[in-house]
Amino acid sequence: MTPRERVGAALRHEQPDLCPWAIGFTQGARARMVEYTGDPDFESKLGNHLGGFGPILAMEQDPERPDFWEDEFGVRWNRSIDKDIGNPEALIFPRPKLDDYRFPDPDDPRRWADVANSLASQSELFPIMNLGFSLFERAWTMRGMANLLMDMIEHPRFVDNLFDAITEFNLALIERGVKYDVDAVMFGDDWGQQQGMIMGPALWRRFIKPRLREMYAAVHAAGKYVFIHSCGKVSEVFPDLIEVGLDCFNPFQPEVIDVYAAKREFGDRLSFFGGVSTQRLLPYGTPEQVKAEVRRLIAEVGKSGGYILAPAHGIPRDAKPENMRALIEAVQEQ
Repeated sequence: MTPRERVGAALRHEQPDLCPWAIGFTQGARARMVEYTGDPDFESKLGNHLGGFGPILAMEQDPERPDFWEDEFGVRWNRSIDKDIGNPEALIFPRPKLDDYRFPDPDDPRRWADVANSLASQSELFPIMNLGFSLFERAWTMRGMANLLMDMIEHPRFVDNLFDAITEFNLALIERGVKYDVDAVMFGDDWGQQQGMIMGPALWRRFIKPRLREMYAAVHAAGKYVFIHSCGKVSEVFPDLIEVGLDCFNPFQPEVIDVYAAKREFGDRLSFFGGVSTQRLLPYGTPEQVKAEVRRLIAEVGKSGGYILAPAHGIPRDAKPENMRALIEAVQEQ
């Protein structure tokens, strides 16, 4: 089977010939692996199964302050500490009003210029359109996390207006993006932390769930799968996500979700993507423990399909290089 066929079978809850995988690295972990392997091109040899594109325009670097970047929404990001994502600075909405703010143009030709060529070069991979910061995250980067959470109680109409504007922007991207040769749309939107949901399930259902239903329906109407990336302990809304049409959940963090219990309870209705511990196993385990856990995940969570094996996030810098190598070897030894 090709990687695209393998992932497709897994999402149909059929047993593929091999459990598909996707292994990603933060900048720090990538640098450590280049030093460890002596191979600056090691990632091209991983055999990862996922490809695709993202229509959100790349950030522009401040020529006078190399660690500062600005996204197309006008948010300035400080990457002096977190080199991969950064920390947003200042507020687009210092008060709970949209005023005359105009969202970016979803038809900006720059975001679509090279999509067809890029997808053609990844023809054997499972192609995904990635929409990061797709609702809650986009809103709080513009309004501020604490402000937005208080707005959900004190200014719900503003939150509705902001979320509706973000949803409208996303729907326009979806409408155009699904016309390309992609098999899925992956939304990125972190709702959780280690103890539970950031805004709690009630406010999630009030503000976020209705917009997910609308966006997921647009993806399904085009015959594509829906993925969501949401870090943290969000398993309490798995039934809601299944209800609104989610096909595959990522990153499936074993530190906060019992991945084996989740497979038993929801595995007939939901696929999972992730599951390899980046907080404990990869930084603190041994290569033998890494290989044993990977084999167990493949055997139990990958049984009857419904699973893409991956680290629970981009592998962090503190992961041991020998453990990263063990992870790669374990999936390739299937």
